[in-house]
Amino acid sequence: MTILLVDDNTVNLFVIEKILDSAGYKDTVSLTSAQELFDYLQIGEQNPTCNSVDLILLDIMMPEIDGLEACRRIKQQERFKDVQIIFVTALEDKNKLAEALDVGGSDYITKPINKTELLARIRVALRLKAELDWHTQHENKIQYELDLATHVQRSLLNPPLNEKNIQIEVSYLPSFNLAGDMYYWHKISEHRHAVILLDMMGHGISASLVCMFISSVLREAIKQLVEPELVIKELNRYMVLIHNEKVGIPYYFTAIYMIVDTEQKTIEYVNAGHPPGFALIDEETVVPINKGCCAVGFFDEIEVKKEVISYEKNIQVVLYTDGVLEAMGPNEIQSEKQIETLTSKKWDHSQGIIDNLLSKEKQQDQPDDMCVLMVQCN
Repeated sequence: MTILLVDDNTVNLFVIEKILDSAGYKDTVSLTSAQELFDYLQIGEQNPTCNSVDLILLDIMMPEIDGLEACRRIKQQERFKDVQIIFVTALEDKNKLAEALDVGGSDYITKPINKTELLARIRVALRLKAELDWHTQHENKIQYELDLATHVQRSLLNPPLNEKNIQIEVSYLPSFNLAGDMYYWHKISEHRHAVILLDMMGHGISASLVCMFISSVLREAIKQLVEPELVIKELNRYMVLIHNEKVGIPYYFTAIYMIVDTEQKTIEYVNAGHPPGFALIDEETVVPINKGCCAVGFFDEIEVKKEVISYEKNIQVVLYTDGVLEAMGPNEIQSEKQIETLTSKKWDHSQGIIDNLLSKEKQQDQPDDMCVLMVQCN
């Protein structure tokens, strides 16, 4: 912990040094100008020796660069933003003192200096600095853990799939580092693939944690059960298990789960309360993917019914989460109709998939997670 004393009057510096030394503050540095202060701090450069500066006692009236301008420059530096600055001044001008606080000063003391008052204000400033340091360390720890969780969550997402008879592409735009949207596909056999897109209630940390939990359940359920009705019921069973009656939060998610069979040329699916997807069959007919059951996690037991879509030559399926509807416009029904129209032609997946629905501007700074998934079979 270092306290910097800045005053162009060496007598004032000597008096403050003695007061602090007698009070046990041994680590002090005396400087006679703002420029010396800047040199010490080496503003704009990495200087580990300055990381221990907690407090600056700064005179207002100094030649060339006064204390107000010095304070303003220091507070512009991110690594010094929490350093406490107490102005020491003989001024009685209340407007000047108010300006001193406005530019970043935490307190002031007037000359001639009263020892008891000075030490009291120093103790308050150092306590505040200690609290700010604690919060900074705590925030850094949380940010590290969030970054780690984000890395783990992203690692659970599949890369694009490009095989002879099936291609899967996705655009994934979380509103926060951690997201409540998730997609996954699994190769069941040479000609069969399981594909799911889900949207957890809410977004951010809580939604992403539940999402990661259900992701592990999902992988095992698809491998063991495969069929749409069985997988959705199994996911519902696990979602019910994590309901918290004390908090009163009914966790749930909407989803579309499909089994794509490129040999039989069929798609078996369940839509669990999700916005309707759309399938372009043989580049001629668009049909909605909108039947199956309610959202997963609402009820202890749910009735699930799968639907089957057949095609002869090729099929294109477009799935999306409700964040996309919200970004397209305030009326979600109109947005759904717009997506149905846009999926009436085969999409070019050389660009981002979501570019077929939203301009780059509308993709930025959205309040909800957005995900668009496309499956093409031929």
